[in-house]
Amino acid sequence: MTVRIHGRNMQLQDQIKKIAEDQVRHAGRIFDDGGSVDVEFTEHQNPRLADERFRVEITSKAAGNIVRVEAQAPDPRAALDLATDKYERKLRRLKERLIQRNRVPNKGLNQVDGRPDEEEDRDAGIVRTKRFAMKPMTAEEAALQMEMLGHEFFFFLDSESNQHCVVYHRRDGNVGLIEPE
Repeated sequence: MTVRIHGRNMQLQDQIKKIAEDQVRHAGRIFDDGGSVDVEFTEHQNPRLADERFRVEITSKAAGNIVRVEAQAPDPRAALDLATDKYERKLRRLKERLIQRNRVPNKGLNQVDGRPDEEEDRDAGIVRTKRFAMKPMTAEEAALQMEMLGHEFFFFLDSESNQHCVVYHRRDGNVGLIEPE
């Protein structure tokens, strides 16, 4: 496993880099695929964010899925501990779901664990554009990918109908699917 550690708006000490590498390698033992893991430390200078001054984001690819977690804390070590705990939990959940998917045929979309809906005020302007290659996948795989990314929706190419579709979190905690006519 290759672990890339870098800081944004801060210089990382060698000690924290070593601790981060050890903790991420320990958490990543669940998937022995030898992939790369990106660990990013960010320091916010805003005094109003004293309890969330340091943020750690861990991004990796496991079993063809992108896994991303982030945590915030008053110091970098605490943020790292929180992020690696979340990372290990997500990897365990992904592995359990992959094993369960192979055991249970025809798993429905609404059997995916839901999350409470979070209301946020958003501006109507486009602030970022992302481009990515779309590999064909089933709706269940897209729902799993959406959860591993921590997003509210996921746009994908359906392998059965060869059409672009969207899976999303519903307010009732289930997962919905939008298909074109």
